[in-house]
Formats: sequence, structure tokens, C-alpha cells
Amino acid sequence: MFEHVKAFPGDPILSLNEDFHDDPRDNKVNLSIGIYFDAYGNLPVMAAVRDAEYALAGEIEPRPYLPMAGLPDYRDAVHQLVFGNACSAHTKQRIATLQTLGGSGALKVGADFLRRTLPDAQVWISDPSWENHRVVFERAGFIVNTYPYYDSATGGVRFAAMLDALRVISHRHIVLLHACCHNPTGVDLDRNQWREVISLIEKKELLPFVDMAYQGFGMDLEDDAFAVRELTARGISCLVANSFSKNFALYGERCGGLSVVCQSDEEATRVLGQLTGAVRSNYSNPPTYGAKVVHRVLCTPALQESWKSELASMCRRITVMRHAIYERLQGRIPDAILSRYIQQRGMFTYTGLSAEQVDRLRTEHGVYLVRSGRMCIAGLNEQNIHVVANAIASV
Repeated sequence: MFEHVKAFPGDPILSLNEDFHDDPRDNKVNLSIGIYFDAYGNLPVMAAVRDAEYALAGEIEPRPYLPMAGLPDYRDAVHQLVFGNACSAHTKQRIATLQTLGGSGALKVGADFLRRTLPDAQVWISDPSWENHRVVFERAGFIVNTYPYYDSATGGVRFAAMLDALRVISHRHIVLLHACCHNPTGVDLDRNQWREVISLIEKKELLPFVDMAYQGFGMDLEDDAFAVRELTARGISCLVANSFSKNFALYGERCGGLSVVCQSDEEATRVLGQLTGAVRSNYSNPPTYGAKVVHRVLCTPALQESWKSELASMCRRITVMRHAIYERLQGRIPDAILSRYIQQRGMFTYTGLSAEQVDRLRTEHGVYLVRSGRMCIAGLNEQNIHVVANAIASV
């Protein structure tokens, strides 16, 4: 039955993470996987999350199945965080939102929904993009293309080329956009560039699918959601996938959301029904615990303020590490490459290292990066940064 099945090559990032754990060296450094580690190299439990869990421990209840769309209070909390309290589309009930299995689950459910809704559409992702974007949409049955994005010569955005590519995409095709903290490059559009892109999307009648996995890690919660809120304010239909893995440090709980901005409340009701149909055919309904934790934090004023404050400090620590690696590499690598550490933002930076140099970092120094040269800045700390700087300088 299965003699024809080929070996799975593995996910390049998750496989690299497994290799890191098998590495016996004491001074190894993992800068490959997109996880925030604190100043001591530990995966944090945020104070607000801990307090919410303590409160929930005193409220142990039966655990029935959730509705296919998820916990209603959680979905309301997602609405407010992603779109803001003043969003008219929210008050007019034009947004269909459901709880998903992290941001990846939101992408998968959205892809399945769009494949049935717009069967002739193709998907366009940035060059480069997170590897799983292509996988999710191709496995849903879409043809996946790329539009220009990263400029390897300058470490910035090929903005004119990006606009030129969007101008020739057929109407009703799907354009995947990174709301903030672009993965893998760390290069984001500024507000004026976003406005140009959104105007072109509106003119060309394209369908934006916005992936917002890092809200709060770029500038702040409000600024990082600018593209989503600008699209919504202009009345443009769009999809938004959001995740609480990073900004709540709830990676294993798989908490996320998928929102579809519609043209009317009646349309949103029909869309939500079709989204729940996609959920039913994938995993039937989402889990309870993580959603209750997120809801408790976002809907308890004191816990929400604690969470926002700690998230802001996490964002600041990443910025501090960017400047720290920049200072330690000054005079040791070309300035054009060096500047990228402080020009880019979020958890990731495209270092400009070649695949061969990345291989040498791993084999000779125990420093793990993705072979594209992507570095997870959030894995740096005062204990390992000298190791990383010396290793980069040596290769």
C-alpha cells in the first residue's frame, strides 16, 4: 500500500531546531526558530498569563466541545485587539471571526475557504516569505506565485518593483501580506508605502490576506496593526490571520484567529458559516484552555495592562539586542551588511550571510541560523552575543 511513499524532507526550520537540541556542545546558540527568549535564554511565562492561569485553576469546570467557530468571548477579544475599539466594521458586525489553531490554522482554514469560494484565483506571496505560506496554499490547491519584495543589495524593500508586480495581477487574485515584522527579512513597509499598496489593491480588486503573527513586536500593538485597520477603514474585503503564540508566549496552546472583513452583516454571517464548515472538515472545533487564558488577560483591565507592559519590554529587549550585535560587529563586517541589524525590525533579520557561511556557523561554532541567513534576534542575550559576533566575524 505504501511502498511508493517518499520520505518527507522535513520542515527546514523545525528540523534545524531538532539538530540544535541533538548538538552536544555547551556553547551552542539557537537563532533559527521564531521564538522569543528572555535575557537569560529562557522561554518566558508572562506575568499576566500566569495570573490568569492561577485564576482559572480555581474555576475548574466540565470541558464540553466548543462551537466550531470557537469561544465567543475569545472571538470578541480578537476583534478588539486586531481591529481596534473604534472600528465601524466591528460595530456594524461586518467582520466574521473564528478561533483557530494558531496563525497556521488560520492560514489553513482561510486557504480552504478561498479555494471553494474563488476557485480560479491564484495566490501571490512576497519574495521571500515564510516557507509555510507556499506549502499551505499549494496543498489547498492554489497556484502560488511571488511578487518582488526584498532587496538583497540594500537590505530594504524593492518597493517600485513590488508595485509594478501588483499592477499586472488579475483582479480577484489573492495577495498575501505581512502586517509587521516581515518573516523572514525583518523589512516592513512604512505607512505611506502601505497606503500606496492598499490603494493599488483597491483599484485592481485584489483580495488581501494579511498574516499578523507578530503584533506588538514591531513598534507597538496599534502601529503593527496599521495595514489591517487601513484596509478595514477603506471598506476593502480582506482576510486577517493573527496569532497569540509570540505575543502571549503561548506557543504550545495554538491560539489564533481568522477574521474576514465583509461588505455587510448578512454577508459576514454567510462567510462565518462557510468558515465553520472548513473547520469541521479539518479539526471539528478548537481547544478551550488557551482561549480562556487569552480572553481572561484581554478582558481583565489590570491583566491587560500588565500584558501590554511586559510585551512592550520584550519588544524593547529585541531592539537592545539589535544595537548590541551591531556594536560588536562594527569594523568586522562590511557596513552595508552591518546596518541591516538596526534598520530592520521585529524578531528576524536577514543577515546577508550565504548558505555556506551559515553552514560554517553551525558546524564550526555551534551557532544555528536558517540557511537563508535569517537570524532570530530574540534568541540573543548578554551571555551568548559575544559568541555569535565572533562567529559571524570569522566566517
